[in-house]
Amino acid sequence: MSRAVVVDEPGVHRLAEGEPPVPGPGEVLVRVAAAGICLSDREVYHGRRDPGYVRYPVTPGHEWAGTVEAVGGGVDPALVGRRTVAEGFRTCGVCERCRAGDTSLCTGGYDETGFTRPGAFADHVTVPARLLHPLAADADLRAAALLEPAAVVAGAVRAGRPEPGERIAVVGAGTLGLLAVQFLAAYAPGELTVIEPRAGRAALAPAFGAHEILTPAEAEGRRGTYDLVVETAGAPTTAASSCLLARRGGRVVLTGMFTTGATGIDPVHLSLSQLTVRSVFGAPSAAWSFAVRAFTAGLLDPGPLISHEFPLERYAEAVALVGGGDPGTGKVLLRP
Repeated sequence: MSRAVVVDEPGVHRLAEGEPPVPGPGEVLVRVAAAGICLSDREVYHGRRDPGYVRYPVTPGHEWAGTVEAVGGGVDPALVGRRTVAEGFRTCGVCERCRAGDTSLCTGGYDETGFTRPGAFADHVTVPARLLHPLAADADLRAAALLEPAAVVAGAVRAGRPEPGERIAVVGAGTLGLLAVQFLAAYAPGELTVIEPRAGRAALAPAFGAHEILTPAEAEGRRGTYDLVVETAGAPTTAASSCLLARRGGRVVLTGMFTTGATGIDPVHLSLSQLTVRSVFGAPSAAWSFAVRAFTAGLLDPGPLISHEFPLERYAEAVALVGGGDPGTGKVLLRP
């Protein structure tokens, strides 16, 4: 038997049981070891996600790791027993953007595991084999469940083009921010600053390579200072404030998920300061490969970010904890 959390409509869920899914041609069946919950999963449960980016009923879960249990037609049977993660976007692979390698900009229409396709808040998940990123035989699958947000951050770091000796700031010390600190520390920055209003949230940053932690008020004195600013908070004011932190000619990468009504970026400041501003939504295949390599090499360790683990039966409790405001809440996992 195989169980799966099913959100039939906003606020209504059940734990369904049935036979394990059967992988079709080109697909694999993965037994899920761990699946992370993020704010977008909470949006799905409460009906706050843009209708174009969710399809009810749905089994959520786009951050996960597991072991291949079966393969469909045309898939190498040697994958059975392999530990793995997989990209969430079901890209078309043939549009101009996909062929250019910008798979997160696929023009074939939005389709993503855990939002429009059954996800990993379940004992099993079925995905196209072409989206797999196999892991080492001894990979920690609990920590590997965070490779999806790590891939997003990897895309942001690659877009920011960090160089050794630069002054770099990370705005926000949630999961994305602390993953960014780990990636950026590997570039040997001259200064790596984390800006976060809640001291408890940033407690792990020094161990991950941050040189200092500032509150937003303290960071006011650093305006126009940083070569690169990686914004991860998605708070109403952080896009605008991140641009103010960058030096003239500096780079800013916006990684947080902003909502309607966020403070706009001053176009006069952009023009006069000649900033390069990039944004990130999801992760292209190259960023996934980058994150998996860093994880395998030991340069990335998401494990310490995990604070809570729940069985599938406690899905509602786990979702309520995410985004609840408790500074002691880090990454929350479901463990089937």
